Amino acid sequence: MYNSPVTPAAGAAAAGMGSGTLALTGAGDLFWFALAAFAMLALGLAIKRIVPVRAQKNLPSTS
Repeated sequence: MYNSPVTPAAGAAAAGMGSGTLALTGAGDLFWFALAAFAMLALGLAIKRIVPVRAQKNLPSTS
């Protein structure tokens, strides 16, 4: 693996084939988009749990 360095032409060809080629896992691009979406959702929910919520004002009852 380390004895055969990547030539610039092969590196450019691999970069042009898409992100699935760079990971070399066999998973398609849709998998990586779904994984990124899940990570962004998890991050958003974590931030939502950490940031304090404004207290709602108690409205006077009309009854």
